[in-house]
Amino acid sequence: MNFDLLVIGTGTAAKVAAMRVRKTGRSVAVIDHKPFGGTCALRGCDPKKMLVAGTEVIDAQRRMRLNGVDGKVSIDWADLMRFKRTFTDPVPHKHEQRYDEAGIAAFHGKARFTGPNSLRVGDNSLSGRNVLIASGAEPIRLGIPGGEHLIDNEAFLAMEWLPRRIVLVGGGYIAAEFSHIAARAGAEVTVIQRGPRMLTQFEPELVGWLMEAFERIGVRVMTDTTVGAIERGDGGFVVHANNGDDVTVDADLVVHAAGRAPAFDRLDLKTADIAVDGGRLKLNEFLQSVTNPAVYAAGDAARQGPPLTPVSSHDAKVVAANLLQGNHRRPDYRGVPSVAFTLPPIAAVGMSEAEARKSGLRFRLKCERTADWYTARRVAEPVYGYKTLVEEGSERILGAHLVGPHADEVINVFALAIRHGLTAGDLKSTMFAYPTGASDVGYML
Repeated sequence: MNFDLLVIGTGTAAKVAAMRVRKTGRSVAVIDHKPFGGTCALRGCDPKKMLVAGTEVIDAQRRMRLNGVDGKVSIDWADLMRFKRTFTDPVPHKHEQRYDEAGIAAFHGKARFTGPNSLRVGDNSLSGRNVLIASGAEPIRLGIPGGEHLIDNEAFLAMEWLPRRIVLVGGGYIAAEFSHIAARAGAEVTVIQRGPRMLTQFEPELVGWLMEAFERIGVRVMTDTTVGAIERGDGGFVVHANNGDDVTVDADLVVHAAGRAPAFDRLDLKTADIAVDGGRLKLNEFLQSVTNPAVYAAGDAARQGPPLTPVSSHDAKVVAANLLQGNHRRPDYRGVPSVAFTLPPIAAVGMSEAEARKSGLRFRLKCERTADWYTARRVAEPVYGYKTLVEEGSERILGAHLVGPHADEVINVFALAIRHGLTAGDLKSTMFAYPTGASDVGYML
């Protein structure tokens, strides 16, 4: 079967590109060996935040318990998961229906290259003028004895019951977010992080303040500790680690939270002469393979920008434009905000302090913990603070870093400013609704 475009994957990048190309009348096929919808909708961002919605209630009750709110609330994990499934269960069918209505051919199965622009999917041989790799990412292999006992984010977000003792191996977004969900739902949680601190994507001062929230909910964080093996014990698992001394942690569940990498293993890229360097596709500025011009990539598979859903959508629009009109459009990752949905959340956009200093730019920096500001006091949240970087002279906002109430929303104000060239003066002269989280922006600058 011949198509103008073959798309490997059905997540955000895949769907956006497939739909845009199909609207021009070109023939398109999508391929996925998992339920249609991709990681964000089914196994990541969206279901995770539906679980966060339940834990937000627990967090608010605990903070306001001595401030006029009486009574006790708790998480019923099975009911919370049923709530999550009200969103996730319909997703695959909706995606397949939309593809069908758009006239896009859909194939279920594992795709494998059989030539520069041809694929094998089960019993089907497909060829395309172009191929888009939008296959997403998967957990990296840890290569430790007992690694098969680890579950991934997908399995965690599908658990029908909550184990009593949970160990998360790793210290990034997944470890931070899942530990806050599980602990507030009643589990005993331990995070084992190889590096000296968690959430290395965020500024160290803000992460330091956020760690108080981990302590407050009873999450045990072990940094500078490397997991060496996992073995099945009586009724659970034993995690063997080393932090200079040998340590063991008993668990009923061990979760892989140690990073993800593009999912290429099953594709047989070598057969299609698609170059890979260090686990990443070698792409040109148009998100096109440098060795096979028929092939493009987007989202986590491209790994040119941050591994975030809005980046996947942006990449897909870039690829679609280049497929339809020839290579002319390049991705633009200015002002892409990133959030870890802990409670409270931590967020960042633009340059870190280290990046700004390395750039040689002259800038002024403000970094302050602001637990006494109204935004924090109103909700009895002691963790609130910010760091902002503004270029001297131009007044361009170089970076903004927030932790505390509404950080996940307020960071979008700074993202808008960075992407569209608004200055610190522009934001300070804006009349934001008061009292809201955004009304603190002027003071942060």
